[in-house]
Amino acid sequence: MRWAGKSWPMKFEHVCIESLAVALPEEVWTSAQIEDRLRPLYERLKLPEGRLELMTGIRQRRMWPAGTRPSDASAAAGKAVLAKSGLAASQVELFIHAAVSRDMLEPATASFAHRKIGLPGTAQIFDVSNACLGFLNSLTVAAGLIESGQIRCALVVAGENGRPLVEQTLATLLERPLNRNEIKPYFANLTIGSGAVAAVVCHDSLVRGRAHRLLGGFARAATQHSELCQGDTHGADALAMQTDSESLLVAGVALAQETWREFIGPNGWPGAGFDRFICHQVGSTHRRKLYEQLGLDLAKDFSTFETLGNTGSVALPATLAAAIDAGAVREGSRVGLLGIGSGLNCLMLALEW
Repeated sequence: MRWAGKSWPMKFEHVCIESLAVALPEEVWTSAQIEDRLRPLYERLKLPEGRLELMTGIRQRRMWPAGTRPSDASAAAGKAVLAKSGLAASQVELFIHAAVSRDMLEPATASFAHRKIGLPGTAQIFDVSNACLGFLNSLTVAAGLIESGQIRCALVVAGENGRPLVEQTLATLLERPLNRNEIKPYFANLTIGSGAVAAVVCHDSLVRGRAHRLLGGFARAATQHSELCQGDTHGADALAMQTDSESLLVAGVALAQETWREFIGPNGWPGAGFDRFICHQVGSTHRRKLYEQLGLDLAKDFSTFETLGNTGSVALPATLAAAIDAGAVREGSRVGLLGIGSGLNCLMLALEW
């Protein structure tokens, strides 16, 4: 039975996530191993061992081999989802690469991934970049085109490569004579991991079997906080990022509260109507604070940050895929996708699996 609800600014009647797949690197970096590499810094500043895992709840994260391009990761996930899908690559009419990571400024990383997957030349392709919200934003772009009748099938991919950022952060922390206060903006970088995810999104008329419906949602922005987390290229093959983690947490939760009120308000669905929540995977402190302030039952959460870290735009959809594989999201489950990214931007979507 369809989940009945009132209208949102984004409401979809015929849009389904037909299939979802993840591709993960084999190389594992534990938090203990990262701290071991930072031993000279820890000894100089007298930092206690284990603080990285203790403060974030992240035991490990994965990394692609050196030299891996984001399009390689996206293509791996794209091929994996098409192998699961009941639809053929030739039916894809829209292809979006939705990661923070990109091969280069021009052309679009979608161009390289499109070729590597073997998608048709008739598909419209482009990148969508919005920090950790890129994948969810891309779902709504594809959904809008499907709902309007312009296309019937889209493939959305994201391949995040956190290795260049973490490697550069380690080098910076070891090479520069930073004090305890000066290392704080770099701490969030050490939570970053790598991974890839892909979804086939289509009109419900193309679905064989149960339709997993993307129902709609609500978005908010608070761009007065755009300076709290900023990243850019650092030389030819490196990345750099600095984050005011404490201020970002406070501002992010405040924006999430504002978005949540609209999401479950008179034009939405009550929070009690959700069986499961999947939020962006930052760490244990962020998750606890978010659920406390939104008044949500933490038992309805499903997380992967403990073993994958923060994988950017891949984090939320990959966690959804893991929840499905684990049986935490079953047929008929009502799922709230609670996305937030630096900028600040927040997007909450409802899914009936």
